[in-house]
Amino acid sequence: MAVKQQHGLGRGLNALLGGENIKLDNIRKPVGYINKTVVDVESAPNGPQADIIRVPVNLVEPNPYQPRMTFDSEALDELAESIRTLGLIQPITVRRSGTKYQIISGERRFRACRLAGMDMVPAYILSTDDQGMLEMAIVENIQRQDLDPIEVALSYQRLIDECKLTQEQMAGRVGKKRASVTNMLRLLKLPLKIQHDLKVGLLSVGHAKVLLGVEDSREQEALCDLVVKEGLSVRELERRIASSNRPEKEGKDKLAPAGLPEDCNRLVNLLGSFGSKVSMKRTAEGKGTVTLKFDSDEQVGRLLAALESVIR
Repeated sequence: MAVKQQHGLGRGLNALLGGENIKLDNIRKPVGYINKTVVDVESAPNGPQADIIRVPVNLVEPNPYQPRMTFDSEALDELAESIRTLGLIQPITVRRSGTKYQIISGERRFRACRLAGMDMVPAYILSTDDQGMLEMAIVENIQRQDLDPIEVALSYQRLIDECKLTQEQMAGRVGKKRASVTNMLRLLKLPLKIQHDLKVGLLSVGHAKVLLGVEDSREQEALCDLVVKEGLSVRELERRIASSNRPEKEGKDKLAPAGLPEDCNRLVNLLGSFGSKVSMKRTAEGKGTVTLKFDSDEQVGRLLAALESVIR
């Protein structure tokens, strides 16, 4: 008895696609944006935003405010191959700049279009000044959430420096809490070696925040090496730092008086790990006071940043 051959597609779906020998290339054509071509800047439509038009590739120049520093070549090749097959689905955004168009957003897509051999690229044309272009470029990239922490921090700093924004104003532009913005900006105070490890993913932002609580830059770098070498978690790094800060002779007496409940001991030890002198007085009924002495504004800043990162 002959065995009936089974097909992967159900009869209904197979019939819908037109049989096994269907050629999808005959159905799936590249996006062309036909009859929407701009030859030069002067002929571009006026207004704050035009329809999608096609711009000659040789008239497009990179965004001088581009916050992204690196472009993955393999990912660009994959995007270029997709563009060859389907065209550019999401147009880039540009502005007029003399006789050229400057990219506001979409430089990665534009580079892939050039790799794909396109001589025209679909684009939106916006009218904006340098500050508006900088803000749009940075915010657009940050919202894509694929920048590394140092690129994000540098972008925040550029918004503050070049657009004359306060941290509060900048936080509103990027839709973040001010405490989150402050913590990201503090990453730029770390030694370059630690910033490098952040960029390449050897270190997390959580690790970096803990290292910011260490005053000596050489000690920060040594601890960073320890995290990379031993794969320490953020909590393990905190315990290492607290242990190294505990005086050998005085023992726990400096950090927490004897006889306190465990939670009180933990609180005093945690606050003391930021370099501040902490004391606690507690009655048998559980009432008391915590006294926190500090030697500098920097100590206060470290403790504040740690608290804000927990409650945000």
